[in-house]
This record gives sequence, structure tokens and C-alpha cells, in this order.
Amino acid sequence: MPSIFELALGQDFQRLHPMLQKRFGVDIGGTYACVGRGVFSEVRRGAWWTLPFLQLGAYRNILFPDQGEDIPFTIENYPYVDGYGRPTVTFVRTLELPRERKPRRFDATMIYSPQRHSIVDYLGTHQHLATSLQLEVLDDGSLHLQSTAQRFYEGRVGFTVPAVLTGTADLHENFDDERGVFTIQLQVRNPLLGFLFGYRGEFTCTFPGLAGAPFPGHLKPVREENRE
Repeated sequence: MPSIFELALGQDFQRLHPMLQKRFGVDIGGTYACVGRGVFSEVRRGAWWTLPFLQLGAYRNILFPDQGEDIPFTIENYPYVDGYGRPTVTFVRTLELPRERKPRRFDATMIYSPQRHSIVDYLGTHQHLATSLQLEVLDDGSLHLQSTAQRFYEGRVGFTVPAVLTGTADLHENFDDERGVFTIQLQVRNPLLGFLFGYRGEFTCTFPGLAGAPFPGHLKPVREENRE
């Protein structure tokens, strides 16, 4: 069964660097997960007026206001079938910040939507925010990912969030053959506030087998959303 990224990229999936194909090939029909461990050489945020926006995001593991250098992190990609029967992959990033009593997390779960012809990324612990992802394979085999308009869902409420109240994520991932590491760089920007948050770093991956292994329950969202 093709992975959600292979479905979204089509033939372009084969243009990804082979190690990125393995990393983004995690799927419920496969035999492995992907766990990355590395260091963000830099985590930074925007000016002081972005703090309320970032602190609100921290409440649901979407963004946070901290910054620093040489911050250890993990990213865990595990496949599972969600409560609505959809093949889903976790993208949970955990950062070990030196001045925080507990780790900071970005929680995201992704599905492929045939209706939207794209990956839908549910953000946070309760999947209140959903965004479709635009994917592009660059000439060097790296992956460029950009989020689109965000949609808010809660109970019977559902609407597209005005752009001025959200941030657009712009992410690049690649593999450095000489050093044998994955590289990652992210920026989140708001049309009025400008730069909100970003990081850059590198990591290595292990690919734990799935056969007979229990799913790590801490990676699943508290609440699942059916609307895309």
C-alpha cells in the first residue's frame, strides 16, 4: 500500500532522496516506523508582540514561545488507523528545553484526503486545526512542504480561520550524504506579525519494526476530527 506521501506526490515520490523515501514511506501496510533523534542548532521566535500567539499555541502543543540553541529533540512517525478508519501517521516532535520542567511538543497527525487530493495535517492534541499541505520535490531530492489555509473544527462549528490569526509553515527536509544525517528547517510566518517561529537542525533515524510491537499511546491525539 502506498504511503500517504506517495499518494500525495504521485510519481514525484521517486524523485525524493532514497533516505527521504524511506522516512516518508511509513505506512500502515509497511513493516516499520521512523524515529528521529537530533539537535536543533537554533530555535527562535518573533518579536515580543508574537508571544501571546505562541503561548496560545502552546496550550494545545501547536507552537510555543521558547527559544534557544543546541536543543535535543525527537520526532516520532508511527502509522495507525484512526477512529474513522483512515490510515494516519504521527508527526510528534518533542524538544528538551533546558529551562523547562517538562519537554515541549509539537503534535501533528496526517492523513491523505482523496477529496482534497492532498495530505491533511491535523495540528495539536485535539485536532482542532486542520490544514492541507502543498508538497514539492526539489531538484536535489529534498522535500519542500508548505501549509495552506487553516480550518477550525469543534463540535458543530467549522470554519476557515482568517489568515491574520494563523501562521503559514514553510519546511524543507533533506539528507546529507557526506555526514549521513537528515536536515530540517522550518519557518512559521503571519501576514501581519511577520516571522513567528522557526528552527533548523539535523537528526539521524532508526526504523523500529512494527510486528508485535504495541503502538506508543502517548502519540495519539486526545480527540479525533472527521472533517478534513
